[in-house]
Amino acid sequence: MTLGELKRTEWAAPARRQRTVKDEMRENLICLLENGSPLFPGIVGYEETVLPQLVNAILSRHNFILLGLRGQAKSRILRQLVTLLNEEIPILAGSEVNDDPFEPISKYGRELIAERGDSTPIAWLPRELRFVEKLATPDVTIADIIGDVDPIKAARGGHLLSDELTMHFGLLPRANRGIFAINELPRWDCSTSCRKATCR
Repeated sequence: MTLGELKRTEWAAPARRQRTVKDEMRENLICLLENGSPLFPGIVGYEETVLPQLVNAILSRHNFILLGLRGQAKSRILRQLVTLLNEEIPILAGSEVNDDPFEPISKYGRELIAERGDSTPIAWLPRELRFVEKLATPDVTIADIIGDVDPIKAARGGHLLSDELTMHFGLLPRANRGIFAINELPRWDCSTSCRKATCR
């Protein structure tokens, strides 16, 4: 499919173009609730406690933290959130940050549309690839999350280091139009780590 063909589909409707990921999850969740479909298959024992709170958070378009002991299905719940996304969405072919064909955020996407116009190629991203998870290990760097300048990319492309096209995008930009989760985030207990009287 090309951008010109995509413009003649429902993806070009103003309501669809303005919809955020949280809106998408909310609408799909409402459909599941109306149909009586199971929300998190395989998750047992949380029907009256955790799941209603998750439903409220998604309906309210909130970010949320899952806190609990090991083995309480936190990671499994996170990974099943992709079932609330559409089966696939259109992106600009070759985009590293899943550019919206109608409003690209990267220089690559803007230049591609300026060069090709309505003949710009469109790719389809399945919902399984819209979930990005990072373990919060001590060796995680800002470059891992956000990205960094790639000198090799600059040399091969003949770009200045200040050019956006020399950027190696981290996990967060690559999760654009998807779900980003930080897993195994260590809990800091103030009561045992801090001896200041003001914290007691």
